[in-house]
Amino acid sequence: MALSLSAASRAARAVHHDGSVDFEPYRGELVAYCYRMLGSFHEAEDLVQETMLRAWKARDRYDHTRATVRTWLYRIATNACLTALEGRARRPLPSGLGAPNDDTEAPLTPAFDIPWLQPFPDVRFDTGVRADMRLALVAAMQVLPPRQRAVLVLREVLEFSAAEVAAQLQTTVPAVNSALQRARAALADQGDMGEVAEPDDPEVRAVIQRYVRAFEAADVPALVRLLTDDAVLEMPPVPLWYRGSRDYGLFIRRVFEMRGTGWGMRPLTANGQPALAAYAPEPGGGRRLHTLQVFTITGGRVARNVVFADPAVFDAFGLPEQISSDEVRQAR
Repeated sequence: MALSLSAASRAARAVHHDGSVDFEPYRGELVAYCYRMLGSFHEAEDLVQETMLRAWKARDRYDHTRATVRTWLYRIATNACLTALEGRARRPLPSGLGAPNDDTEAPLTPAFDIPWLQPFPDVRFDTGVRADMRLALVAAMQVLPPRQRAVLVLREVLEFSAAEVAAQLQTTVPAVNSALQRARAALADQGDMGEVAEPDDPEVRAVIQRYVRAFEAADVPALVRLLTDDAVLEMPPVPLWYRGSRDYGLFIRRVFEMRGTGWGMRPLTANGQPALAAYAPEPGGGRRLHTLQVFTITGGRVARNVVFADPAVFDAFGLPEQISSDEVRQAR
């Protein structure tokens, strides 16, 4: 009989083998690793739980003279990710599927058959790494073959040695170095990822505060003034996306016309980037959760806004479905 999820979690928390071996301190960084590999927070959590369970079952075979607990866990997690990715389509953002749309009145038809990239809820885990979690980079990594993706993250983000990665992937050091070179070249072809300011940067906080004030006031001209000239707006699971401050502004104006004014915004972070939970006004009062918006701020302007409308994303962030006017004022 298989262990329940809670029982497996308890078993994985304290494992004794030649002394105390505790898996739990590695959970957050393993979830972040599996997320980079899979592009899905929910699947990453599941695979890390599977990793912990596999490690617990194999604890008697762990040899501390051959690998640290951390290296051993990453080997198990990598194998679990590679198995999960067999035959899978990559998880894109709308901007990774084609040219921008130039019709801001186009039907907003969701494409639920596409496995969209999901954001990462920073509040759930202290991963220790933020810049390498940003959405544009995770989306770019999804174009890599799974083993190249693993080599890139293990070598460049987690800083394992080529020999350690070769052991984790059961290959050779030359093969690891070759895969790393190919991965770097493929990412270079994806274009400049650019510098993304941290969400706690004072300039970033000021931009987000101005954006919140403009959005809650339905002041489209003020919103447009906060954008770069080639700002991107995309809205998974709707496969449309727009480029340019003009189309961005026209689309936001359409949103206010469709859903009304008097929105409420709550700040948070995702993927090491500033984010806002947007609550649309309801006819009877109060506001209902509508989207989670993840921002890229460069040079004191909004360069990209990825707007997620998937309820599964809301669940991962633990966002309330409704908020009152008082809660909106407190969030400010």
